[in-house]
Amino acid sequence: MSTAVVPGIEEIARVQGRTVRVLAAGQVLGGVSFGATVSLGALLAADLSGEESLSGFATAAVTLGAALCAIPLARLAGVRGRRFALTLGNAFALAGIAIVILSAALRLFPLLLAGVILIGAGNAGNLQSRFAATDLATPRRRGRDLGTVVWATTVGGVLGPLMITPGEALGAVVGMPPLTGAYLFSIVAQVAALVLYLVALRPDPLALAQRIALSAGPSGPVVESDRPVAARYAMLAVAASHVVMASVMAMTPIHLSHIAHAAHGGHAVETTEITLLVGTTIALHVLGMYGASPLFGWLADRIGRVTTILAGLGILTLALGTLTLWPDEQPAVVVGLFLLGLGWSAGTVAGSALLTESTPIARRPRRQGLSDTTMTASAAVGSVLAGVVLGGLGYGALALIALAIVAVTALLSPLGRR
Repeated sequence: MSTAVVPGIEEIARVQGRTVRVLAAGQVLGGVSFGATVSLGALLAADLSGEESLSGFATAAVTLGAALCAIPLARLAGVRGRRFALTLGNAFALAGIAIVILSAALRLFPLLLAGVILIGAGNAGNLQSRFAATDLATPRRRGRDLGTVVWATTVGGVLGPLMITPGEALGAVVGMPPLTGAYLFSIVAQVAALVLYLVALRPDPLALAQRIALSAGPSGPVVESDRPVAARYAMLAVAASHVVMASVMAMTPIHLSHIAHAAHGGHAVETTEITLLVGTTIALHVLGMYGASPLFGWLADRIGRVTTILAGLGILTLALGTLTLWPDEQPAVVVGLFLLGLGWSAGTVAGSALLTESTPIARRPRRQGLSDTTMTASAAVGSVLAGVVLGGLGYGALALIALAIVAVTALLSPLGRR
């Protein structure tokens, strides 16, 4: 039994407020790199490989990197705290960005995938930030605190795609390979995030939460409930939302380039025109992913986690229906991608909150890591298969297949209330 002195309620609330602010600032910085990779990855993969059918490998690689590192980083967080895990993720991302730029200079497709995998490893740290926001949160504010940190990614995630055009201009000035100039901004952002976590994330929220859970009260340590069935459904809801979003989104840059070429009668289109179209569309998609997350966090606290998950599945249905019916209309694709981001946000925020509150503190890092691994690994497989579906059946068929995943997840929702 621990005899360590733990802070009072007011001090814990103060620490939690500061923790959320630091995590939110870190997400702003980390989102710049993520947004640039999402926008440029498919285009770089198609360019370096010479095969559009391989464009999905970029998104698959970033999600694979996150899948491979989610559990190790979660275990490190359980042993050494969130600060260590988050800064290590930033270091992975910095190494990955350098390798991506080198791969474009050498025109080596396998090296590109290696770099994107490391960026994905860094994204595993960004994903862990949302769980770090719940370590010290009270049940009444857990969804809102989580949603606030997810929301902060909006700034960086929207800026990342929008930095493509000015990044290309800056990259040309300094002699960088085509389609890599935006990564200059990513490098600065990742270094800033690393320093922020090292300096400001003190005390470590998970370490403090573990100490509180082990502290002796009048009746001994607090006994927390364990709801494994609800936790497993939470993992399913998060993974389903992510694989649907990632698979469709991964193919959208290539599909938009097809739409642009068709609009020009099949003639060549300027690279700047395609990057502007892709960057704007992905920026709106990322805005949908993160912009409304505080609202969905509030809803999850007020009307329940499972109800909010179902709302997210409904939005995903609307998004995929739009893309199925009007796959070759540019405005429909833009609207569909925005709605796809909104649905992802609801499912991820509410599902993550449900997973956290269904799991005792001693088991949380492991289950949270398993959830992120399941989420990212399924998205990696989905992104690869999405390229095959796009090439063989088309964009509308891809959206229709994704719709089936949404339907199955909705039918299994009663498990989340167990």
